[in-house]
Amino acid sequence: MAPRGPQRYRVAATTADSGLFAWGAGREELFANAAAGLSSLMVDPRRLRAGEEREVSAEGLDLPALLVAWLNEWVFLFDTEGFLGRDFEVRELSDTRVRGVGRGERYDPARHRFRDQVKAVTYHRLEVREEGGRLRARVVVDL
Repeated sequence: MAPRGPQRYRVAATTADSGLFAWGAGREELFANAAAGLSSLMVDPRRLRAGEEREVSAEGLDLPALLVAWLNEWVFLFDTEGFLGRDFEVRELSDTRVRGVGRGERYDPARHRFRDQVKAVTYHRLEVREEGGRLRARVVVDL
């Protein structure tokens, strides 16, 4: 399904999981938008402030595996520090390695209405492909 306009991501619910679609003009934008979509599963990103910055890096055997590893690093950061990113920037990206930053803040139950606890990003139905001159990714998130 091709997005209309400059769509960045869309969340699609499945049984006990949630599907996440992300789009980008290039690989860096795709990875950044996928991370933003992941955060939106947990809280409303409009309520996040971009006051803190965290850097993560990940490695994978190919681009789809790298995307899963990248997203799981953001899940790990939430699990260990309570950090949720709002704005993401990929600073380095090769076929097997990614490094980037997220700007956001720690989860605050007084300000953030929690949506879903993401356990992990999975390989189930994983897909990264070109669609309409843009890249599209589909990942399934275990809740």
